[in-house]
Amino acid sequence: MFFLIAMETSFETILQQSLQSLETIKTLEEVEVLYASLFGKKGTISLLLQQVKDLTPDQKPIRGKQINDLKSQLLSAFNQKRSAFIAQDTVVIKDVFDSSLPGVSPILGHFHPNSLIMKRVKTIFSSLGFLHAEGPEVESDWYNFEVLNMPKTHPARDTQDTFYLTGNQLLRTQTSAVQVRVMEKQKPPVRIYSIGKVFRRDYDLTHTPMFHQVEGLVVDTAISLTDLKGVMTYMMKALFGPDTKIRLRPHHFPYTEPSVEQDISCPFCRGDGCRVCKQTGWIELGGAGMVHPQVLRNVGYDPEKVSGFAFGFGIDRVAMIKYSIPDLRLLFENDWRFLQQF
Repeated sequence: MFFLIAMETSFETILQQSLQSLETIKTLEEVEVLYASLFGKKGTISLLLQQVKDLTPDQKPIRGKQINDLKSQLLSAFNQKRSAFIAQDTVVIKDVFDSSLPGVSPILGHFHPNSLIMKRVKTIFSSLGFLHAEGPEVESDWYNFEVLNMPKTHPARDTQDTFYLTGNQLLRTQTSAVQVRVMEKQKPPVRIYSIGKVFRRDYDLTHTPMFHQVEGLVVDTAISLTDLKGVMTYMMKALFGPDTKIRLRPHHFPYTEPSVEQDISCPFCRGDGCRVCKQTGWIELGGAGMVHPQVLRNVGYDPEKVSGFAFGFGIDRVAMIKYSIPDLRLLFENDWRFLQQF
């Protein structure tokens, strides 16, 4: 019985002395020092807990309850003291400006990958003497299809997945409409390029409902397919590096004849074959060809006197290739983590 009374008195003394010490403390650091003296590895409470194992079986539960009660009261007091200091520090931080602290740098914007490619493309075209032309994004069926040698019954319309609006209006599916608008107003020679948004009903890893195209057009006397290849070779080398090669494969487009597909040597494996180019050494880029004689007639040109070439490719496609972007949709999601890489 004497043992239990002595222990209770000892616990009460520890509690009162600890609370008195806690009351006189002036800083949060001092709180932690006192906490370590009680609950640290060699602290008072820790030593009391270690002594429990030396007690008799009937004494252990009594002593254990006394220590746990003491521990609970002290922890509650410490938590209140910490909260008071934290609240006090928060008020100080809000009310006082410390000019010695380092400033917080604002988040700076980055050029979008598409913007980088557009700037580069514009520079290349300008160096070749091309003029920039623009046209409306909401087009008529005439400019988007018919004047480009795609009448209403033409099967090529089925592959366009067009967004039709009211009446004869639609969201343009290609920037080629800009070319014919310019040719209607300007006599040869013509040397223009256009960059803009186009719209098609498609959405997957490599297609989005809105994307960006660039097209070039040259019309003059004695223009040939050789001129087209020369311009394309210069442009691709300027975009992807001096070692880039270009090849033209026969194809069919309603508004060009002959028509070709443009391929560039893979900029990652330099034509040796890799995962990106599917081991072929080549990457498809876009379409091109000599302007169809009927298109020239539609805009008032005489195909017996002038000829021309046109080519186009996707800005987004070039950005994916140049920057190794695996999913086209990343270009349109405005994810800051993605954009700040450029």
